[in-house]
Amino acid sequence: MLEDLILFIAVGFAAQMIDGAAGMAYGVSATTVLLSFGVPPATASATVHAAEVFTTGASGLSHWRLKNVRFDLMWKLAIPGAVGGAIGAFLLASIDAGLIRPFVSAYLLIMGAVILAKALRGYAAPKRVEKFIAPLGFVGGLLDAMGGGGWGPIVASNLLGRGETPRTAIGSVNLAEFFVTLVISAMFVATIGLDLWPMIAGLIIGGVIAAPLAAYVAKIAPARALLAVVGGVVILLSLRDIVRAF
Repeated sequence: MLEDLILFIAVGFAAQMIDGAAGMAYGVSATTVLLSFGVPPATASATVHAAEVFTTGASGLSHWRLKNVRFDLMWKLAIPGAVGGAIGAFLLASIDAGLIRPFVSAYLLIMGAVILAKALRGYAAPKRVEKFIAPLGFVGGLLDAMGGGGWGPIVASNLLGRGETPRTAIGSVNLAEFFVTLVISAMFVATIGLDLWPMIAGLIIGGVIAAPLAAYVAKIAPARALLAVVGGVVILLSLRDIVRAF
């Protein structure tokens, strides 16, 4: 229906504005909304990642054009992230949705708290640290596939905490996410297929519209207010889903 398409265009736009500007929260935001509509975890993650192939591509291209990307850092994240994402998608597709859903909601609740904490703390850090980048990418990809989101909160937050410049951390994480999402989506197509095309189309349209604007915001503005908003929303929606599950 047209109303559903408009709703998910709005969800995709808002999620991509936050993700592109702050380096996190597209998957967490969109997946939390889908779960609140009763969509099973594997289907929700597959739907969001299918949309993210297009939105992360647009976002990564926008960040590259604005010189927000460190390519050495991006590849160190993308390759192990894709491996972790493939494993996570396979595991999620093999697990009963009713059993995993409360744990996914709890994971998203934690991610919401991470986002909110990052908003409150800000981005100050002493110096750049290059150790353990590949394991960070692997864990980010694994949990992103299984939770329907989490790449940004895990990877971007760690990079920012280690002292990476916010602009290049966000840009590099967003471009790396395109490759991770591409692999995750391929795994979901091979295992469970894709449905819910009106939702996917809405998320794509809204995200692609927002991507260039969000990349520009990342270049010129702080993201703490956006992080605080999405962190609060994710926490509230996840808590509601946990209460329903029990």
